[in-house]
Amino acid sequence: MKLPVYITRTVVVLSFVSLFTDIASEMLYPVMPIFLKSIGFSVLLIGVLEGMAEATAGLSKGYFGKLSDTTGKRLPFVRLGYLLSAVSKPMMAAFIFPLWIFFARTVDRLGKGIRTGARDAMLSAEASPKNKGRIFGFHRGMDTLGAVFGPALALVFLWLRPQQYRALFLAAFIPGILAIGFTFLLKEKSAKRETKNKRTSFFAFLKYWKTSPVTYRKLCAALLVFTLVNSSDVFLLLKIKESGIDDRMVIGVYIFYNLIYALASYPMGMMADKLGLKRVLIAGLVVFAMVYTGFALNSSIAGYIALFFLYGIYAAATEGISKAWITNISDKANTATAIGTYTALQSICTLIASSLAGFIWLYFGAEVTFAISAAITLLVAGYLMSVKESREERLKK
Repeated sequence: MKLPVYITRTVVVLSFVSLFTDIASEMLYPVMPIFLKSIGFSVLLIGVLEGMAEATAGLSKGYFGKLSDTTGKRLPFVRLGYLLSAVSKPMMAAFIFPLWIFFARTVDRLGKGIRTGARDAMLSAEASPKNKGRIFGFHRGMDTLGAVFGPALALVFLWLRPQQYRALFLAAFIPGILAIGFTFLLKEKSAKRETKNKRTSFFAFLKYWKTSPVTYRKLCAALLVFTLVNSSDVFLLLKIKESGIDDRMVIGVYIFYNLIYALASYPMGMMADKLGLKRVLIAGLVVFAMVYTGFALNSSIAGYIALFFLYGIYAAATEGISKAWITNISDKANTATAIGTYTALQSICTLIASSLAGFIWLYFGAEVTFAISAAITLLVAGYLMSVKESREERLKK
């Protein structure tokens, strides 16, 4: 199959890098809590571990995004970030001491923080405003395929070698190595930067918020409010589990959702380029509200399958599209900083979101949790109608 001309070599290579990295990560995602419990981690300690790991990834995204723009380099951050994520997998299997596990998980999440802004800036540089949705959609689709293949490979591996979790961590190193190999097919585009004052403090990216375009702040503020009510997918899986569905079906539904997400990402990107990034993103948020309303009311397996189908459509219409929109309203010289700042703040909001969802679920029930999320999401969608879609539109005013 011949790819469209705008899907460049760099886009394809970055997409395969993300695919293999996500396969490695998603091979471990379903069994991580089981593995940690098997080596003596309590539920509280697991929560602290994941919280610290995600906080590390979130804050480092902003710093390394800013550093990438300051130095004018992308490839070193991409290569190092994927390398750290790859080596963290066998590190988890080497020792089972709690401090070592904390260190290994932090290395994994730090790798994600180092690469995210620089990688998305490389993708943005390969696109124009007319095809940016397709570029980010293609990459997101390839990335998400890893969440289809990864759990499936893990199920096969554990069927052949039951409870061999440490061996699974070693096996996950293989796709990680393939991802690193693909990074050596990438080439750095030359970018001139001022040589003065290249020192970058860890929280320097926060200054960008003050100097960024007003449109950027409006868009990111809306997306961050949405993030606060968009809790972990674990809550959706928990709702299915509470309905009496067995573990294999729960994993199967999770794989089904990611398959729909992966397959729909590129078509959604094409639609966004034709109809506008804003329209598709808003439509995606409306679908999210419908899904969460459905989770508040539904209790049948057929209903959950339909809801997860729609949930895959929502994800395809928002994740890559939101980043494409952000790069369109940001200056090229600050693309990695703009993405890094947003994703850093988004990570912090994600941590808060899951805590809020857990609190509301505990005291008011699952139905209220999902209903509140749906209602606030609709308000965010309405607000986004007032946000300009591109820098060109903003400059015309």
